[in-house]
Amino acid sequence: MVKNYQVAIAAMLLINWAMTIPVFAQNTKYNVLFIAVDDMNDWIGPFGGYPGIKTPNIDKLAKKGVVFKRAYCSAPACNPSRASLLTGVRPSSSGVYHNNQPWRPVLKDAVTIPQYFTANGYAVKGAGKIFHNAFNDNASWPSYFDVPKSPEPPRAPVNGFAHFDWSPVNVQDEDMGDYKVVNEGIGFLNDKHDKPFFLAVGFTRPHLPWYVPQKYFDQYPLSSIQLPKTIASDLQDVPDAGVKIAKPKGDHKFIVEHKQWEKAVQGYLASITFADGQIGRLLDALERSAYAKNTIVVFFGDHGWHLGEKEHWRKFALWEEASRVPFIVYAPGLSKANGVSERTVNLMDIYPTLTELCKLPARKGVEGNSIVPLLKDPATVWNHPSVTTHGLGNHAVRSEKYRYIRYNDGSEELYDHDADPQEWKNLAADAKYASVKAELAKSLPKTDAKDAPTVKEGKNNSNHNP
Repeated sequence: MVKNYQVAIAAMLLINWAMTIPVFAQNTKYNVLFIAVDDMNDWIGPFGGYPGIKTPNIDKLAKKGVVFKRAYCSAPACNPSRASLLTGVRPSSSGVYHNNQPWRPVLKDAVTIPQYFTANGYAVKGAGKIFHNAFNDNASWPSYFDVPKSPEPPRAPVNGFAHFDWSPVNVQDEDMGDYKVVNEGIGFLNDKHDKPFFLAVGFTRPHLPWYVPQKYFDQYPLSSIQLPKTIASDLQDVPDAGVKIAKPKGDHKFIVEHKQWEKAVQGYLASITFADGQIGRLLDALERSAYAKNTIVVFFGDHGWHLGEKEHWRKFALWEEASRVPFIVYAPGLSKANGVSERTVNLMDIYPTLTELCKLPARKGVEGNSIVPLLKDPATVWNHPSVTTHGLGNHAVRSEKYRYIRYNDGSEELYDHDADPQEWKNLAADAKYASVKAELAKSLPKTDAKDAPTVKEGKNNSNHNP
């Protein structure tokens, strides 16, 4: 009798304790924190692209989750990269290849990642740059905070031209657009949610122009700046189609003639470290929230960035620097802590990965591969070369050893990354690599959709310049 009474009392205490727990802490489904960063290449701590870079917050995230060392974008430009990963439709299937091609008119029936999560009962919010700014998709967001404008120097451009510019600005972090975007994310994480959520937060820096507070420039004195490794003859064995993309007589000629290379690199580094600080504020808020233990974090850059390699600046190319992206995934209780995967993955893999992790019905027609097996075992067998497309009929296929580029005119490049990580020696004309090219060519897209209609760029938002 006494034993039964004690059991009853214990049960009552347990019920009373459970009733004191906020409803929003009882979600058993994964939430998703989706972090998109603009124009960030591999110059961050976990990816080793620049010695001495200061990215402590991204470094911390990398230790929790899995770092994908060979991750690539589907297209080396903001609009096609983001439109494809968010819809699950490759550029070669949609015809959206460039920044001046609105994606929704040619993908009227596409269901984006946030739309799919909304349809499956998630609370969804977006803040900052998720889609290309000019072509944000209102249908995707039940709640959305637009990209705020950041301060500029009083007399811009300072060192460059137009938006291709870099300079400290005499402002505080709080004045920057990315800071305000993070405030929105923090507010959402502090709210009570009675159902699982999908929170997307997009960072503008290190997108041009590289205007961030002085303290970030101070962390990279000009005397300590290291320029990318380059060789004078780098473009000599590149086909005309590749040289045309590089435009050596454009940005690079300006940089060299005006002695701006060190200053430009300094501006890029400063912008990365500023972005890292804001990312840290967001991740810290997640850690302090009720959702820390059941929230997936997906962190990625939308494409890479050249800073003089192959006499090229910006993205818009099919080489390693333009197509390799930072990519880290943390799934509580599933992903391997301090995990590092050398497998070739693509941003197209985000959609099917999230639906599998969150146990949503697989979305038909999504072009990509779930990387859940790699989250569990980063070294597991994986046979999915990564494909990047830049313009109609121009593609790169990346295996763990090789990069194979085929342009629309049939010209080719082939690089052995084991022997030549800088892609200085084009092996495409060497007959002994014919079988290698043939094998890699099997992964080229089977269709090349015609170009989607274009609009004039720069009309809607100053942030969506090339």
